[in-house]
Amino acid sequence: MNNLNTLNLTHQTPTIVSIAESTHYLVGVYDNANNLNGINNSDDIDSFTSLLEAKQFLRKNHVACANLEYQSAYDEMCGNSSVGSCSQLIEL
Repeated sequence: MNNLNTLNLTHQTPTIVSIAESTHYLVGVYDNANNLNGINNSDDIDSFTSLLEAKQFLRKNHVACANLEYQSAYDEMCGNSSVGSCSQLIEL
């Protein structure tokens, strides 16, 4: 069984977003329109205080791998699309 299908994430990518100089890790899925949504078709994006907690949450939701994305606070506030974020696929 494909773990992504368990969460109905066929066309979505599970993602952990880390904002530079922040103590929060946001967990959700990017949809086809590049919007970050909550896991299991929820409108609420989950927030954790450590990367370990975020990874454990995804494991509990039967996700085997996710994108780990780092963004700067400046790029997030100003929408600087020319620089982009740093992203890496990680196995959980």
